[in-house]
Amino acid sequence: MKWKDIFTVYRKELKDALRDRRTLISTFVIPAVVMPALMFGFGAASYKAYQSVEAEVPEVMIIGGANAPELRQACESDSKLKVVPAAGDYAAQISAKKLRAAVEVPSNFAELMSSDKLGLVKIYHYRGEFKSEHAVTELKRVLQAYRDKTVQEKIKALALPTNFVKPFGITLQNVAPPEKVGGNSVGGIVPYMLILLCFTGAMHTAMDLTAGEKERGTMETILCSPVARMDIVMGKFLMVLTASLATVAVTLTAFSTTALASGLMPTLSTIGVLAVFGMVLPLAVFFSALLLTVGVFAKNFKEAQTYVSPLLFLVILPAAIGLLPGVELNAKYSFVPILNVTLLSKEMVSGNFPLRSMAFIFVSTCVYAFVALRVATYMFNREEVIFRT
Repeated sequence: MKWKDIFTVYRKELKDALRDRRTLISTFVIPAVVMPALMFGFGAASYKAYQSVEAEVPEVMIIGGANAPELRQACESDSKLKVVPAAGDYAAQISAKKLRAAVEVPSNFAELMSSDKLGLVKIYHYRGEFKSEHAVTELKRVLQAYRDKTVQEKIKALALPTNFVKPFGITLQNVAPPEKVGGNSVGGIVPYMLILLCFTGAMHTAMDLTAGEKERGTMETILCSPVARMDIVMGKFLMVLTASLATVAVTLTAFSTTALASGLMPTLSTIGVLAVFGMVLPLAVFFSALLLTVGVFAKNFKEAQTYVSPLLFLVILPAAIGLLPGVELNAKYSFVPILNVTLLSKEMVSGNFPLRSMAFIFVSTCVYAFVALRVATYMFNREEVIFRT
């Protein structure tokens, strides 16, 4: 293996990539502009939609309002509710989204209020429908206020102390440092983004340097050069790895800048974030070598895309599992590629550094990367693969 020849191939591929408009768009434009715009644009649109629902006054219905005139009056006088006349088809109206919710008051409500029996007020709603759930929230607020008022009146009538029902209050005090709080809130998203970007950043370049060159008929030219196959593979591999890491760097820079400008950047452990980059680096090597292998096996660019699509799903699945609540790093998950890096990164972003797990996962990922690189070299040395038709 001659490093001079490797870097000659690398420089050649780098120049070609910088001249290719598609590579520049996929490596720089989309990560730096499109992805942050989509993410923050979607967040802004969701927040605006949520605010519009919050500002809407939902229409509700009181079934049996005559049984509790004071309760009905409390609902009608609340500015965040609009009470409409009672009707028998309230369930159909709620299902059709013409009515947001309905409250049913039992016929013996007044009797239950004056006895020691528990009365039951039922709220009909459309489960999962956001505007209906908002109406339920507002109705619960009004009903809770009316119930508290009734309790206070009974306590006053019995000459009991005001803290008779609520003898003590509860307050919450956070004891975790800011970086642990921030890491716990976005700890799963950071490695998920890094892993996804490492893979997608290498996709186009890996396919273009292998299947793309086959399709253009330039693969034979570079193979006829006085450079060993191993050096050609390493040069192309370094180019794919560069594209992968460049995509990660550009995207994270754009996201961080946008988050800081908008004031949405959480406090994270700086050492933990750097450690995550260190853990993701061998994974980027693994992805680059794997995609290079798939690309050289394919006959053309379209076939390479067909092979890479299911691989993307296999990468996203374990990374997404790491986002699930309650899924934490243990001995069993340490053996699962991608998932182990995701779970370990969640810990490190929060400022936790399990050294034994870090060493094991880093070494195992390096082994996976080495094996993938050897497979890529083997595929390049097979004439029946290089010249598949």
